[in-house]
Amino acid sequence: MSAAGLGPAAAVGPTAAVGPAAAVAAVGPVAAVGPAAPVAAVGSAQAGLAGLAPREQLRRLVADLAVIRGRVTLASGREAEYYVDLRRVTLHHLAAPLVGHLLLDLLEERGLLAGDDYLAVGGLTMGADPVAAAMLHAAASRGLDLDAFVVRKDAKAHGLQRRVEGPDVAGRPVVVLEDTSTTGGSAITAVEALREAGAAVRAVAVIVDRSTGARERVEALGLPYHHLYGLSDLGL
Repeated sequence: MSAAGLGPAAAVGPTAAVGPAAAVAAVGPVAAVGPAAPVAAVGSAQAGLAGLAPREQLRRLVADLAVIRGRVTLASGREAEYYVDLRRVTLHHLAAPLVGHLLLDLLEERGLLAGDDYLAVGGLTMGADPVAAAMLHAAASRGLDLDAFVVRKDAKAHGLQRRVEGPDVAGRPVVVLEDTSTTGGSAITAVEALREAGAAVRAVAVIVDRSTGARERVEALGLPYHHLYGLSDLGL
């Protein structure tokens, strides 16, 4: 099912406008952003989104809200000229519903939404958490049975001591999510934890692919790697 035909859940009507992006970007975790690093500005009338297809709406929101330009220092000590902060999108009132519906569309196009007992989605906390939640609610609006899960970085030392939280994934097909991935490390950690829990991992899907090695590392595990946007889509 295409998000374009969904009605209110997928389409963004007249709301608050996203102003020009003041943005920062990088190819790895940020250790420090200098005091001069600008913050993306959000305007007051998102009339520029009205009438656009959902995919273009989300692309513009990602470009305006998540791409932060400026000099940043990474945890590795390297410096970069921009940073992509997808949490500004996955936790945004307009963008998050679009994320859910468009990723569902992507999985459907790739043949990953077939079967009566399908599917569960999620990934390593915390980047994947709002992405999985958006897909969970988008699927419910379509009448689809889709569960979400959260992969902890470490198993709890008390209670049930679970590494994968949520409905049981043992024996179930799952798709690992991330908002964006630089080296694929977070997605691969989630894949390993899910396989230990008995899940059948089918693919990895992200919102933005940075073309910095994540695809190659994921595909080396024998898994398809899917994304909604590449750097060229964001003018990077």
